[in-house]
Amino acid sequence: QVQLVESGGGLVQAGGSLRLSCAASGSIFSINAMGWYRQAPGKQRELVATITSGGSTDYSDSVKGRFTISRDNAKNTVDLQMNSLKPEDTAVYYCKVVVSLGIHFWGKGTLVTVSS
Repeated sequence: QVQLVESGGGLVQAGGSLRLSCAASGSIFSINAMGWYRQAPGKQRELVATITSGGSTDYSDSVKGRFTISRDNAKNTVDLQMNSLKPEDTAVYYCKVVVSLGIHFWGKGTLVTVSS
């Protein structure tokens, strides 16, 4: 089992910044992809950004140029730097990691609220 703990959510004004962090612990042999997803009220969970073990990144069009994902393979952590936040970025943000055989684990989520 892998446990994920997210931190860094909160309330911020539009145009502001937040940094989310996710730490993985437990029976970790190798982590492949790590990523952040979000779910706004009444909407489906959606991809925000992912990063492979080699450092390749992918972003949703809605956050490109504003969010930056990074990871520390030695510490099994993944961060999401969010700049120029907009009210539509308001959501619960979830960390996800993919280990061997495609098995994935989710964190419990952290709430980000952007006020206009």
